[in-house]
Amino acid sequence: MHMKIDFKRKGTLWPVAALCCLLWGSAFPMIKLGYSEFGINSDDTFTIILFAGIRFFLAGVLTVIIFSAAEKKPLLPTKTSYKKIPVLSLFQTVVQYIFFYLGLAFTSGERGSVINASSVFFAIFISSVIFRLEKLKARKILGSLIGFAGVILVSLGAFRGGFGIKGELFILLSSVSYAFSSTFMRIYSKEDNPAMLSGWQFILGGAVMIAFGYALGGRLSFSSPKGAAILIYLAFLSAVAYSLWSILLKYNDVSKVAVCSFMTPVFGFLLSILASGASAGLWQSLAALVLVAAGIIIVNYSGKNKKDII
Repeated sequence: MHMKIDFKRKGTLWPVAALCCLLWGSAFPMIKLGYSEFGINSDDTFTIILFAGIRFFLAGVLTVIIFSAAEKKPLLPTKTSYKKIPVLSLFQTVVQYIFFYLGLAFTSGERGSVINASSVFFAIFISSVIFRLEKLKARKILGSLIGFAGVILVSLGAFRGGFGIKGELFILLSSVSYAFSSTFMRIYSKEDNPAMLSGWQFILGGAVMIAFGYALGGRLSFSSPKGAAILIYLAFLSAVAYSLWSILLKYNDVSKVAVCSFMTPVFGFLLSILASGASAGLWQSLAALVLVAAGIIIVNYSGKNKKDII
């Protein structure tokens, strides 16, 4: 992209990543409002997948429109991207979210958020050990553990009653899929516009999820203007957040960007508290945010005497 912004600078990386996580965090309460407006029950998995598919398809369309206007030319796939878009769509949208929503049908949202945060560890491992895009350093593991502690803090009590098998396993598979998508975006965006890749993978992935959800009995009624507005907002936040996130992955190591995603469940929890007007858990979520910030700083630290694990 023809931008003068230096996305490698911490003064750019951290605020942009925080904005993405804030947008993603706002999705938690908005999705619940959307389910209420559309009359979707929490156990109606295939209608939820249909809802998500429409959201991501619209997100792709909005991404293409917004960045076409920014680039002053149509944001169309290139010859080198035709094989990349299906791979990104498979890992980033289809597999990740189908497993995530199927998992949520068998476990709580709080547990899902904690397990989903494990994608940071998978992303660092996949990028460092499998694809060798960066070195696995002790500070990256330490910073990730501290950031993950913040997620655990904000989700205390989520695992009372023990572990399930199906729900937790599905969400774990979702996290692995997301970790692979982050690494693939890092690789693919070296040759292709990350916003273009983001937009078209959303369109393809959203279409697959719509077909999957509808074929298995998912149905939606668009009689509520408020529900439609919520759906458009969810599509907009996905378009903006994931496109900006993809640009960050283009210019930075996967580990430096991935660790910032610990902010998402913390922001989600904080925004849910503010939306409900309750004060319980406010200080807990702020303390969790401090731990997450500390983890991000440690992972992104670039001082001397850095110990490599691999």
